[in-house]
Amino acid sequence: MAGQKFEYDETGKSFLYFILSFLALILIPSSFYLWPKKQSKEVEDKDVCQCEGCVNKRLELTKQNKSHVRSFFIKTAIIVGWIIFALVVYKVSQFDYELANFDPYEIMGVPPGATTAEIRKMYKKMSLVLHPDKETGDEKKFMMLTKAYQALTDPEARKNWEKYGNPDGPGAMSFGIALPSWIVEKDNSVYVLGLYALVFMVALPVAVGTWWYRSIRFSGDKVLLDTTQMYFYFFHKTPMMAMKRVIMILAASLEFDKRHNSQVVERQSDNDEVPQLIKQLPNLNEKCKEMPLCRTYSIKTRAILHAHLSRIPLNPETLDKDRQFILKKCPYLIQEMVSCVNQLIILAYARRISKLPHIETIENCMKLSPLIVQGLWEFKSPLLQLPYLTDDNLRYFVAKKRPIRTLQQFAQLSPEETRSILRNLTETEYENVMKALGNMPVVDFSIRCEVVDDDNTNVVTAGAIVTVTVFLKRRNMSELFGASTINEKALIKDASKDGEEATGEAEEGDAVAQKPKKPVWMKSKGGKGGKSKSKGSKPKVKAAGNAATTTTAATTTPNTEKKSKKEREDSDDETSESENEEEERKKESTDDEKKSNDDDDDLEWEKFQKKLNKKEKLEGKSKVSHSVHSPLFPEDKQEYWWTYICDRKSGTLLTAPYHVTNLVDYEEVQLKFTAPRWAGVYTFNVCLRSDSYLGMDQQLDLKLDVKEATAIPTELPEWDLSESEAEQHDEQANESEFTTDSSDAEDD
Repeated sequence: MAGQKFEYDETGKSFLYFILSFLALILIPSSFYLWPKKQSKEVEDKDVCQCEGCVNKRLELTKQNKSHVRSFFIKTAIIVGWIIFALVVYKVSQFDYELANFDPYEIMGVPPGATTAEIRKMYKKMSLVLHPDKETGDEKKFMMLTKAYQALTDPEARKNWEKYGNPDGPGAMSFGIALPSWIVEKDNSVYVLGLYALVFMVALPVAVGTWWYRSIRFSGDKVLLDTTQMYFYFFHKTPMMAMKRVIMILAASLEFDKRHNSQVVERQSDNDEVPQLIKQLPNLNEKCKEMPLCRTYSIKTRAILHAHLSRIPLNPETLDKDRQFILKKCPYLIQEMVSCVNQLIILAYARRISKLPHIETIENCMKLSPLIVQGLWEFKSPLLQLPYLTDDNLRYFVAKKRPIRTLQQFAQLSPEETRSILRNLTETEYENVMKALGNMPVVDFSIRCEVVDDDNTNVVTAGAIVTVTVFLKRRNMSELFGASTINEKALIKDASKDGEEATGEAEEGDAVAQKPKKPVWMKSKGGKGGKSKSKGSKPKVKAAGNAATTTTAATTTPNTEKKSKKEREDSDDETSESENEEEERKKESTDDEKKSNDDDDDLEWEKFQKKLNKKEKLEGKSKVSHSVHSPLFPEDKQEYWWTYICDRKSGTLLTAPYHVTNLVDYEEVQLKFTAPRWAGVYTFNVCLRSDSYLGMDQQLDLKLDVKEATAIPTELPEWDLSESEAEQHDEQANESEFTTDSSDAEDD
């Protein structure tokens, strides 16, 4: 192609543009996403428990947490990057300034119409000042002066400058490569090729291979795939698994094996400390012969878990460090166990496997999570989750006329009763107990059942997809402090009303434990399915009104006998007017019913759209809720919940456990399952389980009145064409008569 040039960047200007774009592409998103954000405290220091366990945990987290070091390096790297970016911008701006401000007349200090003699005179004068050999010389300015002098003394160059703005005339199209010329020089070719080979042939393949090797060993929840396969094997082998068996499976996870996890520390002191610890633990079943339950790492992990649940102190330099390492991995390993059992249940329903895991197995996996977080066995009292309380203190809770067995009951006592029970604690310890109790959760749990995809959402037919909406409202237990029994009943009554509203306004209720909404088809069986609720309630009001009028008439009979004729006529007129008013009220009521039906349809459509939008929002849910009071757990634990539907009679799971990880104040969850294939009344259970606290589990009964599905017609209806044909003949006859009459009229 004639007139085109391909050249490298001699001055390095284009290369700086490339560096500038590259830095901007990295620094802008890095500053937005990677800049360490200041973690806001959830509660003030005065409201946080200051017990010895919580204080030691916070100090330990401060020491062991390397996030401040990591954040320091991230901040430093981002700041250095922006400094380099600013320097490159300044350098580029200088290049642009020199390029844009090259005016030979301005550099020479002569007017545009100056003669050649004037230009030479000015050049001699300025060269004496700017020449590099002089004391006041400036090489850069002297080069610009020389370039300007050459451009103005050459007639052709001066003409090109005045016409094209360039002494060389119109420039040819050139394509530059944004690399400095020294990169392609012969002397530097060896170093450039070596750097290229190091980056693209060594570093990049090693990085990709390392990432691939690590990714194929873990599942999406950062659990080893070999651990997941082991869970599948044991849960399929034992469909109904007890709690201690679940602990054995958890302890056998390969995350605790040195051969699969390099973070595991094996000490010489384990040969002495672990056998001594095993002697203190009954029912450890250390002589089990199953693989890998009999391996050394599995027995050690199992012993440490049993010691943690029994709150046996361990050596802080050896076994206690192992305990902290093990406990950190337990929450997501337990979540993986729940997921594995759920997948086995799905495979059993699909007849891919023969054994169906029992509901008790998956519930034992869920129960294990709060036991690990709080460091308690399942048969222990939930009150032991409070600081300073031991088994000796529990005798004060059962000495009352009404024994206190749950945290909610304890929170509802008056301050005098609470202080009387905790009379053996000091004032500071008592305040810490109440702080820890006040920050614990109280969840108002209610449900609504409907068939979304059907025309009549209130009727459940055999095989229909039933949608159960779970409403969760979280409050602090400090709101229950001093609440009496009467207030509690009132709260429950108000909560049940809120749960029965069709628009889902359960978030405005203040109930302690809400009752489930009674299905619409269980309320009125006598009416037709097409009638609305308002129509069914109108006759009752009218009947009450008629009864009231009859009673008043009966009581006023003796007085009416003494009335005159005129008064009777007036009363007849009044009754006729009242009848007219009643007719007008009936008309208005029918109009109101029509409007209410239209409004109900609009509300149903809005609810349906709201559910669709909510499904899209749930794709990226948060995992931050509230911090758990857990002084024995080595990390900051957030409150999570499981909700699901099961059938206690058959011991089966109807819906997959939904893991609620973002319950801050209010949350809605939709659970869907297929209705039974046979008509009848069924009772299921909607469950809510905490993965952080004991004694917070709730369960609501879900009664379904399943109707028979409407039969689908297998044959097309036969059309009776006799009437239509007769009508067609009559129409033709009428048309013919009409035409003959018109033709006769024209002839006439």
